[in-house]
Amino acid sequence: MNTYDIQRLGHHGDGVAEGPIFAPMTLPGETVSGVLSGQRLENVKIITPSVERVAAPCRHFKSCGGCAVQHAGEGFVATWKRGIVETALQAQGIDATFLEVITSPAQSRRRASLSARRTKGGAIAGFHGRASGAIVEVVDCKLLHPDLMRALPVAEALAIAGAGRKGELSVQATLSEGGLDVSVTGGKPLDEALRLKLSEEAQQLGLARLAWEGEVVVTRQSPVQRFGRTQVVPPPGAFLQATAHGEATLRDAVMRITKGAKSVADLFAGCGTFALPLSEHVDVLAVEGDRAMTEAMEQGWRRAGGLHRLRPMVRDLFRDPLVPEDFKGIDAVVIDPPRAGAEAQTRQLAEARVPVIAAVSCNPGTFARDARLLIEAGYRMGPVQVVDQFRWSSHVELVTDFSLN
Repeated sequence: MNTYDIQRLGHHGDGVAEGPIFAPMTLPGETVSGVLSGQRLENVKIITPSVERVAAPCRHFKSCGGCAVQHAGEGFVATWKRGIVETALQAQGIDATFLEVITSPAQSRRRASLSARRTKGGAIAGFHGRASGAIVEVVDCKLLHPDLMRALPVAEALAIAGAGRKGELSVQATLSEGGLDVSVTGGKPLDEALRLKLSEEAQQLGLARLAWEGEVVVTRQSPVQRFGRTQVVPPPGAFLQATAHGEATLRDAVMRITKGAKSVADLFAGCGTFALPLSEHVDVLAVEGDRAMTEAMEQGWRRAGGLHRLRPMVRDLFRDPLVPEDFKGIDAVVIDPPRAGAEAQTRQLAEARVPVIAAVSCNPGTFARDARLLIEAGYRMGPVQVVDQFRWSSHVELVTDFSLN
């Protein structure tokens, strides 16, 4: 059996040897052996372990695909994630300074997308296995908040009630102030018989809300999310930051960057993660492409009362970005686009020359591309804060500021 020297950790968390050959659950500096299947090394055995190697805290780590780097120490993971951002920026010719990486605690994930299917004896729910479509039960998950662990038996019950014999449910479960907020896709068509059955299940399971293929079946308790002083009821399946800790870290950075502005534009505003706390201090133009999320944000703002002006706008910023004229009277901009980034909108921002921009991103590659546009237009990029709220995964988030020189 051949041996391989692991040279680096890839962006997806696999060790990379010359070739390239990808070896899961390995670390740079290790010598390993295994069976080569294409470019992937299987049945990996560690011959010489790295000093950075630690015992994985979760007993499901080897089989579950939910985490990628539990075998590495926290300091190593933080440095690796910062390196992902640094490499992306350097590819665009950008040198950056970095603040210390902030990592969300274990067992703090407040939302998860579980897979569930029926079996001969009942049902199974969990995450997909490592490089596999099989579902792995994660009864002792170290990632999910303890209150979110209740979603596992919920997903099993919903699979028994509404999954096809060969189909697989995707069960998105989110903690809310009213309890578990559950949204399901991939199930049987929602007819009256299934609606009644699901309503009964939601009652027995104590769910706050249950949606099926985007349609609300029942709401027992309002699935409230709180953004600052404002309570919002998001539409089923709406975007929410993965941990409360991560959200607070990003929000605090945005508030610091925009401090002193009198009027702020929040682009890709979602349900108001940043726009609503900002409206406690300044007037806010909140632009979001999803009408249901925009309406939820506006309703929360109206119910709160006593806030500064919030001007909600439904607009597809990919196809129809705000132009320089739209930023007249705006002192600062917050931009938090999806993984695709916001190239078209960033080009307009660069031309508008708004004095301060707070940029949040979940994709270092598209962030670096867009950052280069601002820097070329004369903006100075501040220190980059890497936020690791997807602990033990390969996902990286960040926040930084841009200001005119």
